[in-house]
Amino acid sequence: MSVLFVTGTGTEIGKTVTTAAIAAAALARGRSVAVLKPAQTGVTAHESGDAAEVERLAGPVTTAELARFPDPLAPSTAALRAGLPPVLPQDIAEAAAKLDASHDLVLVEGAGGLLVRFDADGHTLADAARLMDAPVLVVVQAGLGTLNATALTALALRSYGLDSPGVVVGSWPAEPDLASRCNLADLPDAAGAPLLGLVPEGSGGLSPQDFRAAAPGWLAPVLGGSGAFRIPS
Repeated sequence: MSVLFVTGTGTEIGKTVTTAAIAAAALARGRSVAVLKPAQTGVTAHESGDAAEVERLAGPVTTAELARFPDPLAPSTAALRAGLPPVLPQDIAEAAAKLDASHDLVLVEGAGGLLVRFDADGHTLADAARLMDAPVLVVVQAGLGTLNATALTALALRSYGLDSPGVVVGSWPAEPDLASRCNLADLPDAAGAPLLGLVPEGSGGLSPQDFRAAAPGWLAPVLGGSGAFRIPS
């Protein structure tokens, strides 16, 4: 996986911190990493975005944005309201391919869920991933309701002919409830792919040094994690 798209089953579920964890694990293995945020919404020109947050937590990665829209909305709507051109799938694929030529790993972090619209024609992150024939990692919630959202995202990936290496829980609680504990066994069935990571709740609040030291232990080896990763029984 030299190019990996990162999507989620919704918004505010830990995509950016998960992306940072994968980046940190790759950097710890001596790999060069680029992080592409195709459309950053909800921040002004002078505010820090998701790619910068990945760099803060993970370390020296190359960061790139294709567009920034101030309203915290889906990219298509945010672009329209800002009077700016939308980001097209070919723009994302071309930028990722350019980064791929000079980096060992390129992480492309989407906005919201997989089928969030990027333009008026309804193109999504899935269209860009399909242009590159790239795998799509799905970041999911821990608790009640996540199985349905995960299964729907997996169904959408299959409809686009896309592969997924697995799912990562983007905010694993320190004291998981019954639903969260049961979901550890049920998520692979819902996703049709393995559970590859548990990023602890609040990890984004760690110091960069502590984050980088801990991140490999949150991920399975296929995502560059260490052999320390375990799924709680």
